[in-house]
Amino acid sequence: MAIANLHETLLTYKLRKNQLNLEITEFQNQKTLATYSQADLSSLKNAQDREAKSYFKDLYDNDATLQEKYLDYTEIPDFEDEIDKITANYMDQLNQLTAWETALDAQMTTASAELEEVTAYEESIRSMLQNNISEDFDYGIK
Repeated sequence: MAIANLHETLLTYKLRKNQLNLEITEFQNQKTLATYSQADLSSLKNAQDREAKSYFKDLYDNDATLQEKYLDYTEIPDFEDEIDKITANYMDQLNQLTAWETALDAQMTTASAELEEVTAYEESIRSMLQNNISEDFDYGIK
């Protein structure tokens, strides 16, 4: 009877170990996605910057009053406002992605610690199971 209980406990630990390995893999996949999202976000910011610069350069080149008033298109007040808006939006989204990555790291650490604990328990139960089986077969022989 004790052997059956130990065997059932061992199977429970194996199941939990497999669940934790799956969770860790999913967290790693999400972290990879977060990294790609940061790269996409950076590309989007660069594209928006280029678009704003192109718009204001065309505006400056085609407007004689702006050319008389400013030395360069970057001196147009709306230009700085637009670049600041793009940068602020980028930083907000980047902070959200960083917070997501930090949360994923914390979850991975927690799952890894639990996995180590479950592995230790599993080894302990496996040892007890082997000892009980050995004692049952040795019973009466000694």
